[in-house]
Order: sequence, then structure tokens, then C-alpha cells
Amino acid sequence: MKKHIIVIAGDGIGQEVTAVGKQVLELIADKYNHEFTFDTALIGHAAIEATGNPLPDETVTKSKASDAILFGAVGHPKYDNDPSAKVRPEQGLLGIRKALGLYANLRPIKLFDELLSASSIKAEILQGADILFFRELTGDVYFGEKGRSDDRNTAYDTMIYSRYEIERIAVKAFDAAMTRRKKLCSVDKANVLESSRLWREVVQEIAPRYPEVEVEHQFIDAAAMLLIKDPKRFDVVLTGNLFGDILTDEASQIAGSMGMLASASVGDTTGLYEPIHGSAHDITGKGIANPLASVLSVALMLDISFGLKTEAEEVVSAVDAVLKAGFRTRDIADKSTPSENVLGTQQMGDEILRQLKG
Repeated sequence: MKKHIIVIAGDGIGQEVTAVGKQVLELIADKYNHEFTFDTALIGHAAIEATGNPLPDETVTKSKASDAILFGAVGHPKYDNDPSAKVRPEQGLLGIRKALGLYANLRPIKLFDELLSASSIKAEILQGADILFFRELTGDVYFGEKGRSDDRNTAYDTMIYSRYEIERIAVKAFDAAMTRRKKLCSVDKANVLESSRLWREVVQEIAPRYPEVEVEHQFIDAAAMLLIKDPKRFDVVLTGNLFGDILTDEASQIAGSMGMLASASVGDTTGLYEPIHGSAHDITGKGIANPLASVLSVALMLDISFGLKTEAEEVVSAVDAVLKAGFRTRDIADKSTPSENVLGTQQMGDEILRQLKG
């Protein structure tokens, strides 16, 4: 199989973790006689520094011509406390999602038994939890009309959805539910928000097409509570952009660390695969970032964009084997982890590669 992959490392630890992800792709290609070619592109703060634009035209052109994108992270501390900044790294990420039509964000929350103790939630509540989130990516308040009053003392952001936007991601979520436990929970705030009433209406219209799928509707506040109280009740969770942003970060604590969670942003063409963590400038350059979410994002790429399920499963199995062997990065280590088993970014990557080589 021949595939062309763009590596958009972005900012902060994105540079470090995508390097490991690329190494995994190269090894898989060699082992299974695939031909993966690579190119790079700029986004976020790195792109602003180089071009003045968080999403250069060249990045969009290269991305559209690729078969998949291995993505790192965007963000920089200099923008965090400057709300007046007109050009921001995050505009690059929102822009590429829009440019490529990446309307569905898939975030699997699957626990490795060896990391149950890494979460602050009791192990007996967590064990067996396996959730797949479908977060809509190109609508909602992030893309609705926004602004300030003339006196700058009033601000607004418009939560907006169209029927087609809801329908296309709902269909993907229902299709996924049919391959899993056939349960779907749609999360909204239909008791207050008109956009959520449309959301629920569309989901209810689609549900009869999938009579085998058990559907429930939860308000966002109730869903946030139940996610911590009883995560095993959820199978596929379908929700909008804002609510999905919040719920999936909450769910990262079920897995014990953001450093363990992969994601796929897909539409009808090129898919983008990234860890859900941010640029983490407090540890950038120290060689201690957890690369496992990037490695697991590679597994999603192999499965979803390339249809290479055997190769994808082997990557996940390699991660599992390394954890079973007792190796940890700092974010997932605990007091019982021997100091010699606490590895840096590339060291952890090397253990993954060793497992894959057999």
C-alpha cells in the first residue's frame, strides 16, 4: 500500500511526540511492505513566527494532497494572557478543520488495566469502561457569529447548528454504535437551548434507521456527572463542539492522563490524527512528554484512513505490552514505579518500537 502522510508537529511537545509517531509508521511500513512517504508543514505559533499566519496556504495545500495527517499540538503561553491578540495559534487548528471539512472528532476512551491506579477514580468504577465520543467539530459557538459592543463591555458568541451538520455526524455515530455494544447517548441542553432542540430533533429522526441501537438523551450537566459516577454505562457518545470539548477532557481523567488519549478528526476526505493533549510548554524540550497518545493516534490512522486493522491492532498491542512490562512516563507513573522504569519520550518510543519489531 502506498500512502502520503503530512506530519504537522505544531508547537511545544507536539514536535517531540509526533517524532515517535512517525517512527512507528516507518517501522509498520517496513514490516508490512507498505510505502509511506512523508512531508512536513507549519501550523500554530510556529507558523506565526515563520509566516505571520497560523495556517499558511502551503499547509492547507499539502494537507489536501495527503492521505492522512499526523498532528501534534498548537498553543503558546504568550497568547494565553493576551485576549486582545488578533492572531492566535488556535486559529490554525480551527482553520484546518474547516478547510478539510473535518466535522467529526472521534475520541476513544479505553482503559489499560495497568493504568487503573493512575486515575483518581476508584478502579472498580473504571474497570471495563470503553467509550467512543463523536464530537461535532465545525459548528457551534466556535464558528458562530461573535463580537463585542461598541463600548467593549458586552460580548457574544452564537451557538449555531444546521440540520445537515447534525445529521452527518449522527449517522457516523450510529454506524459506529452498530459495530460496538449498540448503545448511543446523545448529549445536549435541549431544556434551555434552541440549537440543542434541533440537535435532539434530528437525532430522534435518524434513530429509527437503526432499530438495533438503544438511544438515550442526556443533558450536558447530567452527562458530566454520570461520566464520573458510572462510565461503564456509556458506549457511543454523540454531542456538539462545545459540550464535546468539555466532556472529552473530563473523560481523559478516566484514563488517568491526557497523555494516553488519541483522537481522529475526519470528514469525507483526508483525516487528521492527534493526541488530545495541548502543547505543554512547561515540559517542552525536557524529553519527558508521554508519546503514547501520538502512537495510539497512529493506530487510529492505520485503521480509519488506511483500513489496516491488523497493523493498527499490533500498535495498540505494543502499547499494552510496554505498560504490562512496567514502563511509564512521568505523567502515568506512581510511587510503586521503579525509577529505572520511568522513561523519557524517546525511551518510551524505543520500547514501543522494540515490541513492534518482535
